[in-house]
Amino acid sequence: MFIVDAHLDLAFNATPERGRDPRMPASQQPICGDEIATVGLPDLIAGNVGLICATIFCWPADSEGPNGYKNSDEARLRALSELKWYRECIDAGLLRFVRTKNDLQIQSAKPQAAILLMEGADPLRSPDDVKEWFDAGMRIVGLAWQRTRYAGGTRAPGPLTTEGRALVQELDRFKIIHDTSHLAEQSFWDLLELSSGPIIASHSNCRAIVGEGDRHLSDEMIRAIAARGGVIGINFYEKFLVPKNEFGKRRATLADVVNHIKHICDLTGSAQHVGLGTDMDGGLGREQIPIEIQTIADLPKIAEAMSSNFNDADVTAIMGGNWLRFFRANLPT
Repeated sequence: MFIVDAHLDLAFNATPERGRDPRMPASQQPICGDEIATVGLPDLIAGNVGLICATIFCWPADSEGPNGYKNSDEARLRALSELKWYRECIDAGLLRFVRTKNDLQIQSAKPQAAILLMEGADPLRSPDDVKEWFDAGMRIVGLAWQRTRYAGGTRAPGPLTTEGRALVQELDRFKIIHDTSHLAEQSFWDLLELSSGPIIASHSNCRAIVGEGDRHLSDEMIRAIAARGGVIGINFYEKFLVPKNEFGKRRATLADVVNHIKHICDLTGSAQHVGLGTDMDGGLGREQIPIEIQTIADLPKIAEAMSSNFNDADVTAIMGGNWLRFFRANLPT
């Protein structure tokens, strides 16, 4: 079964602040804080994860992360450093960027196929930078993580800014895919009104299950993404999986993952708008993901967990087919 994971922070984990080497198996990477590593390129191969969305992600200075950027120039330098790491992996034959529809003709697990996703758009100093990053391989952009110059974000309510609206128009000119994960709700609706471009949520879960919070998608937002032909990737962070009244009392399980998948399918009337976007290496570790998962090589277990609720065709679609269909429709020719 071909598996797609729409959100992994490989290069972020290779920064000096994180101190990991995702080219190695997770079992050979150091513990970071209290986080036991779960993702390495060999683990992706072992799990038959044929395609990932690999992020450019930089901490802003007002976040909990160390040594955050203070302005767009600093954000750009950090982003370029992460891009350099990906290019080193490409030069070593470990990774290849998927830039066009034709690049989705994936014949083998090596090198790892990856679509470049920028999470938080502050490294784009102005719309003039979009072409440079498009030429470098960027095909997906999320305008915000927390608030950026462009949009409100998680725990930072607000609309698209004037700069954000100008950036959206330039992203649309290059047919860049919009990632709505982390967008504040007002910015989410502003984006859908302004842009006719393709929309996804690479790593977001259901607000109806986990309770209030702008990090999660309301039922109305889920329906809106589906109506635009988009796909939602389920995030594996236990706080985003377990119902609010149960969080802290038990570990997350694959049954929680299936509950979020089922909720999206029930809302949209289809299994065509949900996939995986685990974010398993995004500042969390083995103790913060479903208890059955040791490394990303265990993702095939999700198919087993879905087998009693979905037919084989739907399981195949959710594990990777929905993302493949979406990217074949929306990447450049």
